[in-house]
Amino acid sequence: MSAEILIIDDNSDIRLILNELIKEAGYKTRLAANFNQALSEIDKKLPDVAIIDVKLDKGDNDGIQLLDHIKKKNTDIPVIMISGHANIEMAVNSLKSGAFEFIQKPFDKERLLNFVNRAVENFNLKNENKNLNSKLFHSFEIIGKSQNISSIKDQIQKLSQSESRVFITGPTGSGKELISRNIYKNSKRNKGPFIIINGALLDAKKYELELFGEEKKDGSISYGALEKASGGFLLIDEVTEIPLETQSKILRVVIDQKFKRINSNHDIKVDVRIICSTNKNMNIEIQNGNFREDLFHRLNVFNIKIDPLNKRIEDIPILADYFIENICKVYNYKSFSIKDNNYLLNYDWPGNVRQLRNVVERTIILTPRDKIDTIEAEMLSEEVTGGGDSGISGVAGLMGAPLREARESFEREYLSVQIRRFSGNISKTASFIGMERSALHRKLKLLGMAERKEADRK
Repeated sequence: MSAEILIIDDNSDIRLILNELIKEAGYKTRLAANFNQALSEIDKKLPDVAIIDVKLDKGDNDGIQLLDHIKKKNTDIPVIMISGHANIEMAVNSLKSGAFEFIQKPFDKERLLNFVNRAVENFNLKNENKNLNSKLFHSFEIIGKSQNISSIKDQIQKLSQSESRVFITGPTGSGKELISRNIYKNSKRNKGPFIIINGALLDAKKYELELFGEEKKDGSISYGALEKASGGFLLIDEVTEIPLETQSKILRVVIDQKFKRINSNHDIKVDVRIICSTNKNMNIEIQNGNFREDLFHRLNVFNIKIDPLNKRIEDIPILADYFIENICKVYNYKSFSIKDNNYLLNYDWPGNVRQLRNVVERTIILTPRDKIDTIEAEMLSEEVTGGGDSGISGVAGLMGAPLREARESFEREYLSVQIRRFSGNISKTASFIGMERSALHRKLKLLGMAERKEADRK
C-alpha cells in the first residue's frame, strides 16, 4: 500500500510542485492551503508523512502548532518542515518540537524527495516493530479452557455488539487489557481508535489534563484521551487511582457524553465507549471512600472477573505452549515442548500470565540452540523450580533466610543462568563474570552444582 503524504503550504505554486514531485515518486497526496484546512485534514485522517510550511495564514509559527497537533495524536508520524524565511533558531525549534527534517525554500527537489523517502521508511519501520511486538505480546486471542476463561469468552461475544460500559476486575498481569482489546476487536467500533489511559502511571495533577485536554492561552489545543477516543474505545486502567474530584467529572461524561477542556467554558461532545479495569476490591474501595459509588454503578454495567492463574491451572500448559510457539516464530527458532509441566503447575505465579510469558521467553533465549528440542525441568528458572530468587516468591523466601544461605541461593541461580547462556562453556562463562576458570570450578563445587562439560575442553 502506497504511503500518503499531506502537503500543507499557503503558496499554490509550491503545493503544485510538491504534489507533482511526490506523486511521480509513487506516493498518494492530500493538500491543504491554510491552517484551518490543514487542521481539518489532520483530524479527518492522520497521514503517513506530513510536509508543513512553518508560516501559514494564522501566525508566524502556525506550522509548528500543526506539528504539535500531529505529534499529540501520533508521535511516530514523520513531519518535514519547510520555510522560505528560515534561520537557525527556527530550524532548532522545529526539530525540538519533533520534526523529522527541516529544509529551506527554494529547496532542491532531489534532496526533498530523499527526505520524504527516508521519512516513509522510518514510519514503515516503526509500524513493523509495533506489529512484531503485537504478534508477541498483544495478540487478541484469549487462551485457555478453564471455566473462568470459557465464561469470559462467552461474555465477550454477547457484550461486544452492545454499547454498554464494561468493568473488568482481576490481579495484575492476568489479562485485563487483552479482554478489553478483544471486546474492541469484535465490536462495531473496531475501525475507531482504542485509547488507553493508566491511572497508576499518572501524576495526580495530570489526570484531568490527560483525560480532558487543555485550551492554552496562545489558542492551541492539547487534546485529552476522551477526544482522542471519540468514535472508539477508551480503556481507563487502574481506575481506582483517579482522584475523587476527577471522578465527579468523569461521571458527567458517562451521563451526558460531554465535558469541558481545562481553561475552556464550552462543552465538547464525544461518542466514546468506556471500559474500566482494576486489580482492587471495589467494595472495599467504595467503603473506604476512595471511589464514588454512583460512578461505579454507572461504569459497572457489565462486570468481567478474571481469576488469577493459580486458580485456573488447566490453562497453564496451554498458555505455555502458545507462548513457546509465538516467541519461537518471532525469534525464528524451531518450536519445542516442555517435558515436565509439574513445576509450572505447582508454582504460585504471583505475576500471573505476564510472568508465565516472561519465564517462557527467558527460557527460550537462555537455552542453547542444540538443546532446544525439549526443555527439561532444570532448564527452567529457579524462580519456578523453587531454588532461586528472581521471582516475587523467591525474594520473599530469601528474606527469611540467613545471609549466607541467601547469598548462596542467589549465586547458584546466577551461575546456572550464565552457564546456560554460554552453552556449558566454563571458560567463556568465567571470562564473562570476571572470574578465573579454576576459581569458577571451585565455586561450582562449593555450591554443590554439577559441573557441565566444557565445549572448549583443553
